[in-house]
Amino acid sequence: MTFVGHSASAQSQPLPQPQPQSATVKDVVAAYVGLMKPRVIELLLLTTVPVMFFAARGVPDLGLVVATVVGGTLSSGSASALNCVYDRDIDEQMRRTRRRALPRHLVSPVAATVFGIVLGVLATVVLATWVNWLSAGLALVAELFYLVVYTVLLKRRTTQNIVWGGLAGCFPALIGWTAVTGELAWPPVVLFLVVFFWTPPHTWALALRYREDYANVDVPMLPVVARAEAVGRQIVLYSWAMVATSLLLWPVAGTGWVYPVAAAVLGAVFLVEAHRMWHRARGTEDLTRIQPMRLFHSSNLYLSLLFVAVALDPLVGG
Repeated sequence: MTFVGHSASAQSQPLPQPQPQSATVKDVVAAYVGLMKPRVIELLLLTTVPVMFFAARGVPDLGLVVATVVGGTLSSGSASALNCVYDRDIDEQMRRTRRRALPRHLVSPVAATVFGIVLGVLATVVLATWVNWLSAGLALVAELFYLVVYTVLLKRRTTQNIVWGGLAGCFPALIGWTAVTGELAWPPVVLFLVVFFWTPPHTWALALRYREDYANVDVPMLPVVARAEAVGRQIVLYSWAMVATSLLLWPVAGTGWVYPVAAAVLGAVFLVEAHRMWHRARGTEDLTRIQPMRLFHSSNLYLSLLFVAVALDPLVGG
């Protein structure tokens, strides 16, 4: 059974298929850049660079930061491009994704596959050569996890797809730390877990907004198979776990005052927003009343400011 709101009947009609079109060089370049999902890259780098500042207890070596950013960008872009190849059938049917390069036939599946593989090889070379082998290995594990575990095994089979598949997006915290220190430790593990608990509220809010899209292509995101109220309850539970975990960094890493204050304030604001969405979802499936994108945008702001605090703490925390 699915719960896709009052407009499901309108969504039962198949979407018109994008038609092949002639493209300029600019269009093709933009298409290849789009395959890399720049917004995802931005998010991953946001959780990499601040951790490098935290690991260095100050400003890390600029060359190391550049190499880590380039390698991370290539690795994330590789995973995203290959994900687009595998998911091109459902991307053509979803309103949120049907303007991507493959549904628009601006790039062929073979070309996109080659592009993704080349990016992955370059990422490994860059990280292994100019950062270290541990960071390169972690990036490769994250990429393979995203492609095999999430994209192939989980996404179309279980409501837990984003919970466990989202682990791939947690690796940048580890990569940023190991890039500076050359070894793993408990502080980046705490930040890894923060991102782990953050991912379901962030993704389920977006999936609630586009639940009809996912229902039409039989992807069992939680908002497709559960009522909005149940989704809201799960979001609240994960949000509490996220905030509690974020506060652990203070005793585990011996931070200054900047991080715990920021984590407490940001966490409180986010919890209020999560509870409000859950309250709005009680007894209704009307998305205009639930307003899930409010929580989605709040989650982006929360993670951004939290990791800014991670970077600032060793600089001004005392």
